[in-house]
Amino acid sequence: FTASAARALALEPFLFPVLIEGNFSMTLTILRHRLANAAFCCGLLGLIALTAVPMIATSARADTTATAQNETIVRDAFQRWAAGENVFQRLLAEDIVWTIPGSGSVARTYRGMNDFVENASMPLVSRLATPLVPQVEHIWAVEDRVMVRFNASATTTGGHPYRNQFVWFFRMKDGKVTEAEAFLDLAAYEEVVANNLP
Repeated sequence: FTASAARALALEPFLFPVLIEGNFSMTLTILRHRLANAAFCCGLLGLIALTAVPMIATSARADTTATAQNETIVRDAFQRWAAGENVFQRLLAEDIVWTIPGSGSVARTYRGMNDFVENASMPLVSRLATPLVPQVEHIWAVEDRVMVRFNASATTTGGHPYRNQFVWFFRMKDGKVTEAEAFLDLAAYEEVVANNLP
């Protein structure tokens, strides 16, 4: 049995390194072991693939479901807010962490519902004669993250129009907003607070 015969049988990757030693019986033994190992590896890979594919599919369905649920919760809250309902007690978690980036007096991180309402929301809302009405431009959701781009307007206690543009980023957990980052025109906010009586 020669190396050329091994090539002809397309067994060179398994046989040729051993055949050059001239021991044919050892060659057959090693070939059996290598084929058995190859079969085991192929079977193991197949088993891993069969196990992983359903897990990936299940994870993808879970992510899609969470995304849809969170978007629905936020969209519904904004629709009810636009209709005049106070939705924030239901939408926000009691331990909400709400951050307003920027350099104005209101720009900081608020921890808990009371801190947010008393120190961020009330200074503005108390100086509005009419409810702040949101007009949603778009809502994006991915898993536990929801982003809302909206405009809002009202009339101040001094009879002046207040208009602002907002982008809010939410992190959701168990149907509630646990973290928020709110971008808005802080100059417009400060103008209302400075020039209107509560």
